[in-house]
Amino acid sequence: MTLSALSRRARFDALARATIAAGVTCVLGACSFGPNGDAPVMPQPAHYGAEALPTQTVPAQGITQQFVSGAQPVPEWWKLYRSDALNALVDEGLRNSPTLEATDRSLAAAREQLRAQIGSSLLPIIDAGGQATRNRALAIPEIGPNTFLYNVFVGQLQAHYTFDLFGASRLANAALAARVNVQVYQLEAARRALAANIVTATITSAALHAQIETTERLVVLANDQARDTERRFELGAVSHADLLNAQQSAASVAASLPALRQQWLTTRHALAVLLGRTPDAAPDDINLAQLHVPEQVPVVVPSELLRSRPDIEAADAALKAAAADVGAATAQMFPSLSLSASMGQGGFSWPVAVSGAGAIWSIGASLSQPLFHGGALVAQRHAAQHTYEASVSQYKQTVLAAFQNVADTLASLEHDAQSLDAANVAARSAQGVFKDTSARYRLGALPVASARSSEQQWRNAQLDEIRYTSARLTDTAALFQAMGNPPVDQGGASSTAPTSASAPASVGVTNAAASN
Repeated sequence: MTLSALSRRARFDALARATIAAGVTCVLGACSFGPNGDAPVMPQPAHYGAEALPTQTVPAQGITQQFVSGAQPVPEWWKLYRSDALNALVDEGLRNSPTLEATDRSLAAAREQLRAQIGSSLLPIIDAGGQATRNRALAIPEIGPNTFLYNVFVGQLQAHYTFDLFGASRLANAALAARVNVQVYQLEAARRALAANIVTATITSAALHAQIETTERLVVLANDQARDTERRFELGAVSHADLLNAQQSAASVAASLPALRQQWLTTRHALAVLLGRTPDAAPDDINLAQLHVPEQVPVVVPSELLRSRPDIEAADAALKAAAADVGAATAQMFPSLSLSASMGQGGFSWPVAVSGAGAIWSIGASLSQPLFHGGALVAQRHAAQHTYEASVSQYKQTVLAAFQNVADTLASLEHDAQSLDAANVAARSAQGVFKDTSARYRLGALPVASARSSEQQWRNAQLDEIRYTSARLTDTAALFQAMGNPPVDQGGASSTAPTSASAPASVGVTNAAASN
């Protein structure tokens, strides 16, 4: 062997050893072919909104809501409204909602698909087969003109296993497991959204019912005023313009009533569907006065909000899935080693096939290394990298939107309390004027028109108070919804007892493989 040949051989051996060492190091050291999937570091605001969070709202209707900073979210927050009827409606909706049932079944299907993929990619595949055929072969001229008829009997077991040397299967399984976790968090988000929608629809329906009752009284008062004005016009006590103004006012109040009734019926129909009922089986309205606004509301610190909101957790799981996809696409560019084996019996007759002479077996190994795929593997890896970068941006946007959601609801509660307090003062003042005017009317000191006018002012003030009461109740529900769930610790238990949907189980590759 020449010196140049020896040199080439030495370089080849060194390259081979380096390649083998790199492969072994990559396998044993869990070499990463892509990002680690950790969520990007997000800025932690000093407070959610543009203004610092107050410790409490202004008193409204005798209630001051306190913002408990650093508290844990409340899982069944709707029970803080202290209404058994509301609790029953939420429980019914969570139990009977077709949307939740469909989401839950989709999650179960995704888990089974994960188990199937893990079983087919990490464990050997063993199949049993049998074959019996009768064949006719063409004649061989050198032997004779006759054709040959013969039988073949074969029965065997076949096994196949591909070594996951560079983690292609493991990473693909990890990506699918992360996507299953996305569905877990989406189910929890849907469950919480359903509860919030039921609470909001119940409050809105009760408020609309109260507004309709008050507006109906205003319609009666306006019609009475129009009739009195008409009689006074006939007597020549008022002008024709006064009559027209009274009729116009009565018609305007009456025109607002059908729209309120339409909103009320639409809300009741929507609530019935949320409960899993048909619209004709809509539940009766709850008295608005029976719904008590929670006096303490939790405000999770921004760092904990990332762990308590299902939408952020789902974005984080999607990020991990995209990172695993990058690693899987990279691993596809490395060698693949497979083993196959078979054993069984075979022969040209049944007695021979089942005898010792009919034993057949085979064993083999195959090693493949992608060399040229028209740039497909590289393009697939680049596509996975771009998808991962998009997932990072989507995660950031989800977190920012969550911060905005909390900031908006906190500001709404503070302003709701201010508006409700002013409306409550106005309503009590108008009621006082009405009582005083009514007393003077009964004594004959004032005409009936004055008593009627003061009642109209009171009823209009009542309408404003009902609207702001409804807004305060619904915005409180929105804040509870924005806080999410209590974070789950490493042992899989939260600070409160979770429901089956609210405790996202770890859908890991190892656990799923063990179940097979």
